[in-house]
Amino acid sequence: MCGIIGYIGSRKAYPILIKGLHRLEYRGYDSAGCALISEEDSDLHIYKAKGKVADLESAAKGKDCSGTIGIAHTRWATHGVPSEVNAHPHVSETGNLTLVHNGIIENYSTLREQLKKHGYHFQSETDTEVLVQLIEYVMSKTGEDLATSVRVALKSVFGAYAIAVIDRRHPDMLVCARRSSPLAIGIVDGDGEFFLASDASPIAEYTKHIVYLKDEEVGVIERGKHLKVYDLNGAETEAEVKEIDLDLSMLDHEGFPHFMLKEIFDQPNVLKDCMQGRIVESPYSHSPQVILSAVTSNRRRLLRARRIVIVSCGTSWHAGLIGKQLLEHFCRIPVEVAYASEFRYSDPVIEPDDVVVAISQSGETADTLAAIQQAKSQGAFVYGIVNGVGSSIARESDTGTYIHVGPEIGVASTKAFTGQVVVLTMIALALGMAKGTVEQDEYEQTIRELIQIPEKINRVLEQNDKIKQLASRFTFAHNFLYLGRGWNYPVALEGALKLKEISYIHAEGYPAAEMKHGPIALVDAEMPVVFIATHHKLYQKIVSNMQEVISRHGRIIAIVTEGDEQVKGMVEDVIEIPETLACLAPLLSVVPLQLLSYHVAVAKGLDVDQPRNLAKSVTVE
Repeated sequence: MCGIIGYIGSRKAYPILIKGLHRLEYRGYDSAGCALISEEDSDLHIYKAKGKVADLESAAKGKDCSGTIGIAHTRWATHGVPSEVNAHPHVSETGNLTLVHNGIIENYSTLREQLKKHGYHFQSETDTEVLVQLIEYVMSKTGEDLATSVRVALKSVFGAYAIAVIDRRHPDMLVCARRSSPLAIGIVDGDGEFFLASDASPIAEYTKHIVYLKDEEVGVIERGKHLKVYDLNGAETEAEVKEIDLDLSMLDHEGFPHFMLKEIFDQPNVLKDCMQGRIVESPYSHSPQVILSAVTSNRRRLLRARRIVIVSCGTSWHAGLIGKQLLEHFCRIPVEVAYASEFRYSDPVIEPDDVVVAISQSGETADTLAAIQQAKSQGAFVYGIVNGVGSSIARESDTGTYIHVGPEIGVASTKAFTGQVVVLTMIALALGMAKGTVEQDEYEQTIRELIQIPEKINRVLEQNDKIKQLASRFTFAHNFLYLGRGWNYPVALEGALKLKEISYIHAEGYPAAEMKHGPIALVDAEMPVVFIATHHKLYQKIVSNMQEVISRHGRIIAIVTEGDEQVKGMVEDVIEIPETLACLAPLLSVVPLQLLSYHVAVAKGLDVDQPRNLAKSVTVE
């Protein structure tokens, strides 16, 4: 969850830290803080505030914010309620050391009791304060320097961490480390200047050269010197420098009131980017074909897959449900979809000829990462589908495909979902053609229609004002039902999740036929029911489900294919989407549901980009 940032160089650290925190605020926003070693008195100055980064700026206004080294943090609370005391950075007993942390220290309670016996006092309820006290304890007992003390202390720690530590007595050094939580170090060549962050977004405007620390590595950053990286035993390891290419315009609102709305409207363009270079014209037949390097280079291994298991969480799990149908339809391979959080603890039966597909927007989802590590230990081949370039899941996977939809800042995922579905469609088509389980005509027809999806999404987006007006009538609701069948059943789940996430209205998604097995008892004149009723082979059955709701005075919102006069004659609220193939319908039918949830939340005066209790990347259990 939380976001951390650090800087050491020749510039003023405070403006860099604050700007970076704003870019990381999607990772947590219940409190924020920063620590600077002052140029004026060489002392450590720490400012904290409950609330958002803007509250931290107010707390620090007019105070000594000088210094060219500093660390900062925006918090999503785990241990300890949101408060100024529990906000990071945390300070050691002597006041010499200060630390920021993303993750969870599982044995913090034991360590805390041990440190109390040695005379240490604790001000907060957090697990993080234990870390900084432990590092100072090691320094005092061994006489070692900061970097060595961090390494020794971390050997006693169980759990996940990404940390940055500074010592006011050594204003030219910053030490960082990670295990199961992301950490990136940006390097400005020739200047001895370094940036540190939970992801590349706060770094990209300063440098394109980034080192992603691996698990149980410690980075030692000294002003004017080269970065050095060690394992926990003190052996120096190679720092692999990667070049990033991040579109900084995607980190700004660009005239939209919220990132979520911007990202909904981004979808036509980013889905084109997702397909670019992957859907090409055959030089022989001049017909379209899907070329995915991950499938081509691992063709033999993928073709002998006995089974595919998709592991993911939240919105990515919903994309996985669509992926199951795509892979089974085009490839005729049995597919299971598991919640990663359950998979890792379920004693799963995994065979060496299984393929495990991991789906994650950030590429850092803790449960999904743990699931693929377990699958690999049992001999499975892991295929990653992520957005975060250089992320932990991308590195841990045997192969994979990036969705390339650009940074997604809004906590409620939108363009990542459609990007994941597009990638799953391309994988299913490429693998199906390699296996010979899809006819050439269907293969080409699906590709041609997939190419048309971005423009068809634009046509859905043209109805934004209509959906806004419709949404304003449903802010009264305490419950929603979302119903779909076949390809659109996962869309019902995704629509319900979006509404819950940002409007705080209870909503449930069901296969429409399951309505009669319980949910219909809830239907009355106060219950909005959203039907995804596009034209496909189950269309008439879902129309029958609508009639059952109408007879009980339920209020229906119907997502239908353009030109559907039958449903228009039955219900008051209809949103039309362009006609497409049934297997691609989710890419269109989900868009009005994204807009509906957004406009309901805005009409209720809620913060759609930073909904309560949620953060973008779930990097802890």
